[in-house]
Amino acid sequence: MLASRWLRLAVVAASIAAGAALWEWVGHRTSGAFMAPLSATLTRIGQLAASGELFGRAGSSLALFFSGFALALLVGAPLGLLLARVPRLRIALENYAMVLYATPMVALIPFILSIMGFGFGPKVLVVFLFAVFPVLYNTIEGARSVKPELIEVAQSFRSGEWQLWRDVMIPYTLPYTMTGVRLAIGRGLVGMVSAEFFLSPSGLGEEIMMGSQNFDTSLMLAAILVIIVLGVALIDIGRALENHFARWRGLS
Repeated sequence: MLASRWLRLAVVAASIAAGAALWEWVGHRTSGAFMAPLSATLTRIGQLAASGELFGRAGSSLALFFSGFALALLVGAPLGLLLARVPRLRIALENYAMVLYATPMVALIPFILSIMGFGFGPKVLVVFLFAVFPVLYNTIEGARSVKPELIEVAQSFRSGEWQLWRDVMIPYTLPYTMTGVRLAIGRGLVGMVSAEFFLSPSGLGEEIMMGSQNFDTSLMLAAILVIIVLGVALIDIGRALENHFARWRGLS
């Protein structure tokens, strides 16, 4: 077990080192306007961090991401439970949810812009629309997969609707919801960058735009690399939470 763990870490480290070496090699053999080497990108990150600009930009982007993501979680999880528990409501609303889920959310940004303008609220709405559906659909599937025997046992002990939700529905569905949360993190980051691109430029998205417009690839890649690192860290946190809440599956 321990040997396989160290082997996996060694393979991951070797893969990252090979990718970094390839990036550096390609960067030195192409035009600086096309791709900056990894060393130049890391130097630029250091310069942005030293000036404080990196933390300000990253803080602005993360504030946008967490605002939209929290709203998606607060809406998606309870609504998913409700739709699973009330079949008629699910039948009435599921077609609208499927249409919105199938719609490329980037296409809705001009519509959101024309109605709500350039402020922080429209950006939060964009992140929310990107992130809410994985949470919603995974919660619905989890709640619908609750074993009927569990509900029958709870009802035989005279559990009311609230007790049924608290003691059966929510605990059983939580691992599925956490899977949706992990998936929603990646989509929410895409929504964050899209909002910063197409609405009022701000945060790390603005850094990417400035770098691309000025052919400053080290700035553009620095902002992209920071977003990648943040995304990987958040997804790892989401995976850890998912594994924590899904421990009971291995015991069943």
